Amino acid sequence: QVHLVESGGGLVQAGGSLRLSCAASGTVFSINAMGWYRQAPGKQRELVATLTSAGRTNYTDSVKGRFTISRDNAKTTVYLQMNSLKPEDTAVYYCYLDQYSVLYGDRRYWGQGTQVTVSS
Repeated sequence: QVHLVESGGGLVQAGGSLRLSCAASGTVFSINAMGWYRQAPGKQRELVATLTSAGRTNYTDSVKGRFTISRDNAKTTVYLQMNSLKPEDTAVYYCYLDQYSVLYGDRRYWGQGTQVTVSS
């Protein structure tokens, strides 16, 4: 079992910055990828950024050039550095971890979510 604990959310003014953190603990073996989704009120969940175990990154078009996903040396904590924040970035952000195991194959684990609110 893998537990993901998120932190770093809060209220920030437009143009400001915020860094989200997602720490994995428990039975962590073969991580394929970690990343972030977000869901704004009344909108569908959106994939924001991904980071593979090989270090490859992908971003949704709306955050390219503003957000940066990274990880620590142990590869068990993923970060989302958010710069030049806009009101439309307001959402609950969820981190995830994709892990492979011999017994269960690939499985996705989710964090509890952290609220990011960007004011004008």
